[in-house]
Amino acid sequence: MAVRYRSYLEVGPRDFDAVVVGAGLAGSVVARELAERAGMRVLVLEKRPRIGGNLSDGYNDDGILVHHYGPHVFHTSDERVIAYLKRFARWRPYEHRVLANWYGTYLPVPFNRTSLEIAFGHDRSRELFARLCEVFGEGAEITVGELLSCDDDGLREVGEFVYKNVFSYYSEKQWGVPADEVDERIIGRVPVRISNDDRYFTDSFQGVPVEGYTCFFESLLGHDNITVCLDMEAENAFDLVFESREATSPLSSIKVKDRTFTGPIVYTGPLDELFLSRFGRLPYRSIDFAFETIEREHVLPCGTVNFTVTEDYTRMTEFTWLTGQHSQRTTVVREYPCAYEDAYTQVPCYPIINEANLAHYEQYRSFTVTLPNFHPMGRLAEYRYYDMDAVVARALQLADQLCDNNAI
Repeated sequence: MAVRYRSYLEVGPRDFDAVVVGAGLAGSVVARELAERAGMRVLVLEKRPRIGGNLSDGYNDDGILVHHYGPHVFHTSDERVIAYLKRFARWRPYEHRVLANWYGTYLPVPFNRTSLEIAFGHDRSRELFARLCEVFGEGAEITVGELLSCDDDGLREVGEFVYKNVFSYYSEKQWGVPADEVDERIIGRVPVRISNDDRYFTDSFQGVPVEGYTCFFESLLGHDNITVCLDMEAENAFDLVFESREATSPLSSIKVKDRTFTGPIVYTGPLDELFLSRFGRLPYRSIDFAFETIEREHVLPCGTVNFTVTEDYTRMTEFTWLTGQHSQRTTVVREYPCAYEDAYTQVPCYPIINEANLAHYEQYRSFTVTLPNFHPMGRLAEYRYYDMDAVVARALQLADQLCDNNAI
């Protein structure tokens, strides 16, 4: 069935048993589960003029299906998540390939045996690969950090090459700070494969929805018990009631249209914005997306090319590789990372994870710990990085809990 949209002015707090803030992946999965499994009437508040969060897509004026916020390929090995995804969309199998543009030469990313041969030449790469196999085992996946900490000069040389030519400049653009200031957990996620495997992901399920992500979300949210209000910010819908006037006083309740709401409230937005940035804004990185349609069938050799040593953008993606669409024209997008400074014109894409920022986040999280019906969930509300499959798994787990607590 179609999504039921209404103006927020038309709804009343007695009409709903649960409120979900955000019509992205986390919020939409929980809303569907509460509506379907617990029979709850769910109000979904979405600040944007469309559903889907950062996964939203659509056909541009040139007839090309594009992802509005950069490429999104769903990948997972979680059987519950796979079964859930297949309920709401047909999926096109697609294994993402990424190349690094190394001064005009393409290196597979993650760095693998082929990358090693391109970078070091046939003879030297054979020596280095044999040493990698000896130390770590053929077929292993290790990190750049592990190579950099090796005592072996050759292995450390490989690590230094990857750090300099794949990680360093790309990360400076991505995070807006010198590479040596990037949190060490980031470099810990940069893989090196001791194999020829050139797939960006290795999960058993990889693909994109045949009809697009927006259709997937319309299927998720298309339920009689779900009502969606677009262009509605939670901070305008909620009246926060604190236990005292102290600056650090926790919440005692949340009112919706002057009525204390006691049902589940699942919040997936930036937690600092709900509290009007009382302790200052939590830092995120945002991205400016520059789209271009070109009168050629393809302009890139694969779905995404990372610019790791040149250019002021991080990567370029060509959507027809992802979607399988056939056309004599194609659309690419270049990504220019930037600071997140304006909630009305920018999208918070990546929380900047470090000890200081996590402590800053906890100042906001402490407001909610005494409110048992308030559930922050997802990358923004929990101020942490989640892959898409982890978001679905997390949402299903929360839904299990809420459905058990509110079974009717």
